Amino acid sequence: MSSTTPSTITTTDAAPRRAMLTDPGYQAFTILRVGFTVAPILFGLDKFTNLLVDWPTYLAPWINDIVPGSAQAAMYAVGVIEIVAGVAVALAPRFGGWLVAGWLAGIIVNLLTIPAHYDVALRDFGLLLGAVALARLGQRYHTKRQRP
Repeated sequence: MSSTTPSTITTTDAAPRRAMLTDPGYQAFTILRVGFTVAPILFGLDKFTNLLVDWPTYLAPWINDIVPGSAQAAMYAVGVIEIVAGVAVALAPRFGGWLVAGWLAGIIVNLLTIPAHYDVALRDFGLLLGAVALARLGQRYHTKRQRP
């Protein structure tokens, strides 16, 4: 029997939550959700400061030729997109995971056209797989959590 007062939680109310928190699938979902929220936001912000790396050097010349403005201006747009993707993961991981996966696919294509960046493209492929896993886990765990 559950309690009717919001300040009291009975063991029957806490049991399903405890079970979910100990579920390895839910733990994996939470780890991926936090990671794919924080990393895109931090990397997106860094596109404006270039503290971690000189980001324009990661823009393929053929892309730089077709985007208006400088490579740094393109990185500003990339930064905004990455911040939006991180927020999307935080709010709607079922959708945000697919958004990040698509974005990573674009980054991979960009990197594969720059000599000597194949290792980074391979790393980003691993991240793409993680983003897809997040989207699939979000289908199960985020939907379940939203239901009363």
